[in-house]
Amino acid sequence: MTRIVALILSLGLLAGTPLSAVAAETAHLKLYIATSDFDTVKEDLKIAITGRGFVVDHISHISAMLDRTGKDLGATKTVYGKAESLQFCSATVSRRMMEADPANIVFCPYIIVLYTLPQDPKTVYVGYRRPLPVGTEASKASLKAVEELLDGIVKEALNIK
Repeated sequence: MTRIVALILSLGLLAGTPLSAVAAETAHLKLYIATSDFDTVKEDLKIAITGRGFVVDHISHISAMLDRTGKDLGATKTVYGKAESLQFCSATVSRRMMEADPANIVFCPYIIVLYTLPQDPKTVYVGYRRPLPVGTEASKASLKAVEELLDGIVKEALNIK
């Protein structure tokens, strides 16, 4: 994944694309790259989420957990500068998704991650797990709506048109 991000980043820089408009996309992940401050991006994500009427019900402090547990495991590598995930749900979108197929519960809650790497605190990576379009046509349509919701939130937070 790092190679994909590096390639896309270098292609974006060569083309003169602003970093916040660069995205890496695979079957399982969509990742945007922004040149900004971590806390500003986090606040902008929270505003984009709550602005749609959702509640951020949990924030996982991933880098703090890795730093804390790494010492107990004898790990010396610092993986992230800062890394967190924001968890939330949508009663309307989730209900449609699970009415289409009760097994779609595995895609809920929705999680958006943001992180920096230790050597570059001003490059913030923001992404989400892409819900795979599976099942019936109704299921696929509902999962597409989930992805559009997640992508819209990230693009709003990063001010991407």
